[in-house]
Amino acid sequence: MNPVPYIYIGIDLGTSGVRACAINHHKEIVSTCKTPLPAPIKDGRSVTQDADLWWQATEKVLSDLLSQINAHEVQAISVNGTSGTVLACDAYGTPLAPARMYNDSFCSEQARQIKSIAPQQSAAHGNSAGLAKLLYLQMQFPQARHIIHQADWIAGKLCGHFDITDENNALKSGYDPHTGRWPDWLKQLDVNMKLLPQVVAPGTAIATVNDGLFNQLNLNPHCQIVSGTTDSIAAFIATGASQPGDAVTSLGSTLVLKVISEQAIFAPQLGIYSHKLGDYWLAGGASNTGGAVLAHYFDQKQMDQLSHSLRPERPTHLNYYPLINAGERFPINDPEMPPRLEPPAKNQREFFQGMLEGISQIELQGYNKLKQLGAAFPSQVETAGGGSNNEPWQQIRQRILGVPVRRAQISEACYGSALLARQGVINSAHQATSES
Repeated sequence: MNPVPYIYIGIDLGTSGVRACAINHHKEIVSTCKTPLPAPIKDGRSVTQDADLWWQATEKVLSDLLSQINAHEVQAISVNGTSGTVLACDAYGTPLAPARMYNDSFCSEQARQIKSIAPQQSAAHGNSAGLAKLLYLQMQFPQARHIIHQADWIAGKLCGHFDITDENNALKSGYDPHTGRWPDWLKQLDVNMKLLPQVVAPGTAIATVNDGLFNQLNLNPHCQIVSGTTDSIAAFIATGASQPGDAVTSLGSTLVLKVISEQAIFAPQLGIYSHKLGDYWLAGGASNTGGAVLAHYFDQKQMDQLSHSLRPERPTHLNYYPLINAGERFPINDPEMPPRLEPPAKNQREFFQGMLEGISQIELQGYNKLKQLGAAFPSQVETAGGGSNNEPWQQIRQRILGVPVRRAQISEACYGSALLARQGVINSAHQATSES
């Protein structure tokens, strides 16, 4: 008799929409779906969104996805969300107000309080960190029973538990990944510790899907809801990177580097902090260089044409440091640092290649800086983002970095969450075996 096929679902709550994918036990994608989200409401520094919109979009993508697969085969579901998006709920998970989004910077007074008490290496500093929003929400809504993150709330809607989060989402809310608990200094800020969720590792089975959902969606009643992570970490997991020295460079509007390290690295002055990732740590930094600088000087048609005439094997030696405006944060922390786009290039092709080489040199400096702080230098680099499609640039980067560089086959955050759902079932099975 053939074994029953296993299916795992990952859900990605993005800024512009919700994506979901289903994978089989061999990590192969079976189906994907997506649906748009309305833009968050911006009012000065305040950026909010009605959480019910997330749930409506999640129900839509789940319904669409389950219509394409056998819902009875789904073993687990895991959710990722934007880091630092926080909302206050009552005891039943009903939101008391719109969620404060990841890029909300309204809670400046709370951020000042945090700065005076929190350790410098904490990731909870800043107006947009989850902790500042938590302090504001507990003051505004004393009737709140849970203050949780975006991914936690959707997981709660799926299983009925609104008091659990994961180590990655909790980091910017003040959680200490070294000690594995909420730190005592939170009490000095008058944080109501009863509002804080229990913290588990990403990929931990929380509970089975709630009764109403498995009836409504025809799901397997034993389907597990598995703790998730942030959207960026889910995208990292999606690439398959899993061992110390595995690195992922995101070539989007900015240059973002992440590498798996055997030890935690915290350098707040450079915007570097570490997330717990299984037995290891995920450290990274973000430079102000990147695709936005290229788009400032070239349109997409020009870049496509110039890419065909690049000479990756012949360096320009222009030594550019491409920025749009003055100011850099990583690998150099200098808010006054000016762009360096001199000497003038002989032509547009050389100027374009010089900029690509400059961004690649910054990538090298970034990984060297992470190495100086204790991480392994990359043994290989997976590449995500729009710039990953430029083959000549990949050759330039491989020459400069001196390690294999390749385009990530998959870097969708929903796929990373599906992998976590699968891991949660495997972990549960191992635990059950060891206890029997």
